[in-house]
Amino acid sequence: MNVAMLGSGFIARFYADALVAQRAKDKLISVYSRNLDKAKKFADDYQLSFYTDDMDLLVSRPDVDLVVISLPNNLHEAAVAACAKAKKHVLCTKPLGRNAAEAKRMLDMVEEAGIMGGYLEDLCYTPKFLKSAKAIRDGSIGKVLWAKSREAHPGPHSDWFWDAEQSGGGAMVDLGCHCVEIARNFIGKEIRPLEVMCWTATQVHPIQAEDSAIGLIKYANGAMGQFEVSWCFRGGMDLRDEVMGTEGTIWLNNFLRTGFEMFSTGKGGYVAEKAESSSGWLFPVGDEVHELGYTNMFTDMFNSIENKTEPLESFYDGYIVNAILDAAYASAKTGRWEPVQIEGWRGNTTEDNGPATASYDDDHYLIKKEILPSGEHKLILKHKVTGEVTVREIG
Repeated sequence: MNVAMLGSGFIARFYADALVAQRAKDKLISVYSRNLDKAKKFADDYQLSFYTDDMDLLVSRPDVDLVVISLPNNLHEAAVAACAKAKKHVLCTKPLGRNAAEAKRMLDMVEEAGIMGGYLEDLCYTPKFLKSAKAIRDGSIGKVLWAKSREAHPGPHSDWFWDAEQSGGGAMVDLGCHCVEIARNFIGKEIRPLEVMCWTATQVHPIQAEDSAIGLIKYANGAMGQFEVSWCFRGGMDLRDEVMGTEGTIWLNNFLRTGFEMFSTGKGGYVAEKAESSSGWLFPVGDEVHELGYTNMFTDMFNSIENKTEPLESFYDGYIVNAILDAAYASAKTGRWEPVQIEGWRGNTTEDNGPATASYDDDHYLIKKEILPSGEHKLILKHKVTGEVTVREIG
């Protein structure tokens, strides 16, 4: 497939690096930018055959099969509309919209046009995430009870992120969209998110939006999602996930401390995304494009188009994320649990929020099994009828 890029900034270059990094049959051929000089620079850097500052012209070109949107949030809807009009498959960077209403309109556009809408949620394609998600699907940690995702760094690169009108909010819409979808994958995307409790604050920056937020999301099966985001974290980019299940736990450190450490007096240059210094003890990333999920993400998107299947992350997923974030912003204002409003929910419709209890035998539930420092094995049991809690020594 021939790919056209809408946008020439920071994320467009990450996407382009992923698209041209390996020999492949899919090829980046053209770019649009609102600034023609930047479009030319991007085209020169990636040896593209065409560049323009006319979005409709680029999208409607007959040699373009697929469009990648890497534009500011407030321009996503117009770009998707152009792709739908031209019947071109479209992949859109996160978040899909500034709010759920925008995201739903974009979802409807691609489905009515009969084109694929792929949601470019790269952190749901990292090697560590994909292996963790498979382990959960295979039952390695039992039923997921709680999933937490954290992203924190010193703040985004471009000016429009800091303008709530263009971006749709602050750190929560920028980073929380990652965290919400990560936890949603771990808990199960077929499980409906019910309500959200959220705190936000503007702690450091002179902006009309939040630079820090923490939220809790209740799911219909009793599981809890949690996100922590900040533009106030100093020292690089902190990406961590934790998942707790009835049979195990997963901890992921995705970026800041991954086993690659280097000391430098400052003679070098770029270290890693959001790194604040090039001197002292540094934490580089071996293959940043791959470790952040871009390679796996585009492979999944291209395969889905060819095979006429849903990608792992679709416009529908982007819409659900926006709906959850809408509830989070509402909760931050009211201080109450706020319902997640979803139009056209496509997952499970039943609730199962009872405790994930385990039976020991016909008469007892198992509360806990442990080995004491003395070597003694002990069971703590609860009688199913009387409710009596007893201790039983074994072995």
